[in-house]
Amino acid sequence: MAAKDKSRRDFIKKSSLGGLGTALGIGITIPAIAVESLNTSEHSISNEKLHVKPRFHNWIVDEGEEWLELNTRQANLDWNIPVSQCALVLLDVWQRHYLKEPEERAEKIINEKYVPLLRECRDYGMEVIHCPSPQVAKTHPNWVKLMTEAELKPVPDSWPPKEFRNLNGPYNAYRRPFKPKEAERNALTPLTFHPKVVPMNNEAVIGYGEELHRYCKQKGILFLFMAGFNTNACMITRDYGALQMNYRGYQVSVVRDCTTGMESKNSQAGLQQTNGALLFFEMFGQYTVTSDEIIKGFSGKV
Repeated sequence: MAAKDKSRRDFIKKSSLGGLGTALGIGITIPAIAVESLNTSEHSISNEKLHVKPRFHNWIVDEGEEWLELNTRQANLDWNIPVSQCALVLLDVWQRHYLKEPEERAEKIINEKYVPLLRECRDYGMEVIHCPSPQVAKTHPNWVKLMTEAELKPVPDSWPPKEFRNLNGPYNAYRRPFKPKEAERNALTPLTFHPKVVPMNNEAVIGYGEELHRYCKQKGILFLFMAGFNTNACMITRDYGALQMNYRGYQVSVVRDCTTGMESKNSQAGLQQTNGALLFFEMFGQYTVTSDEIIKGFSGKV
């Protein structure tokens, strides 16, 4: 092995994976201590435990292997965590989609995966949190309203200019073209909760990432298991999505069989957008699990 390669390997071996993530600018967070030892004295802890093995992409090649992408691979952690510190976060689980194929895929996932997962999570006392977009959240009586009116309407920055942000006036030429079909799409029935995934009893309804953070702080929640749609859209871009909540310090696992993305003509056959987004999460600080793993993981079933 060349001296240069050896020194690089030695440096990484001496650094934590979190440190490597910082060096790369990707914010990887991998626990270095047993999760049972976390200080939770402010919150009551039940005896129920959840045993899961979150999957991530290991960027560190094995000893003796060359530093190649082909030598990196998926790996798993082994967590045994208090159910009281966990939440199932249901992200944008709406009753419809304007595109036929993702709607059909989502419907199948909801019927086959969400129904049994929700039943088990509720039975074992795991917090279930609904994040259906601000517009939908505000219509439900369970909306937690943890932000003031002033916080809901922050003063926008003066840059970029408002006209540029809205692509009006002199910036109109940079707009994407309006298609007649847009009017048809906008005329569809308003989005709301899917009828099989509605809030029950006092389950929290959240409209904003800051609200989700404040709610988790109140409840002592540290581990977020996220299910919802779409994998390559809202799961990534929402302020209550996987990326933003991981940046806030939470351990985020996407339930990979409880999500699907919006595909294109070229990606649909292999669900490449969906699978690519899941791999992106695993590569850059988040994890994935399956619904069956969560169900079997309550109180050491696995």
